Amino acid sequence: MVIQTWIEGIVESTFEPLNWLPARFFLQIGINFIAMLFLFRFVYYPIHKNRENVFTFYIFNTIIFLITYQLNRVEMSIGAAFGLFAVFSMLRYRTENISTKDMTYMFLAISIGLINAISKGGWEELVFISVTIIAITYLLESNLLIKKETTKTIIYDSIELIKPENRLELIADLEKRIGRKINSVSLGDVDFLRDSVVIKISYYEIRPFT
Repeated sequence: MVIQTWIEGIVESTFEPLNWLPARFFLQIGINFIAMLFLFRFVYYPIHKNRENVFTFYIFNTIIFLITYQLNRVEMSIGAAFGLFAVFSMLRYRTENISTKDMTYMFLAISIGLINAISKGGWEELVFISVTIIAITYLLESNLLIKKETTKTIIYDSIELIKPENRLELIADLEKRIGRKINSVSLGDVDFLRDSVVIKISYYEIRPFT
């Protein structure tokens, strides 16, 4: 509580022209912004490289934080809060399909905004919750807990190497072409007219921050 009082004192002196806003507002929105920065700049963006989605997640998070903060200034029942959370959670784009992973990050952006806006606890609680969300997301996105295996189907043009006795040469040639260590190879349809074969390969995806 002493640290929180000290932080609020600094905020009040820094934003004195905005003294009509409580110091706790700047504390909450500051923690919210830093949490979003770490989640999307250092976890999401290095992997997915989608700047447009990062912009969208930030805007969603900020708007939801501000709306929820304003609504939280009046008496709200737990049922109303959960209803508001459900409405925000069901928001989705109608113009284009987005992946399940991006929808999960959208859910995280909404959740962080709501938690930081409605929390009545101290700054330590907000920091702990934000760090927990970011840490779990990082661990699941990295190869530290689970290695992500990618499966691809390709058209291969060296059918001489599909013979059982040439399997090691086949794997070596595929690894040289795709630049990955291959875990498994399975053969599909063979087209002798075009000298090609359908091959399904799997390999571990290389993550940027591991």
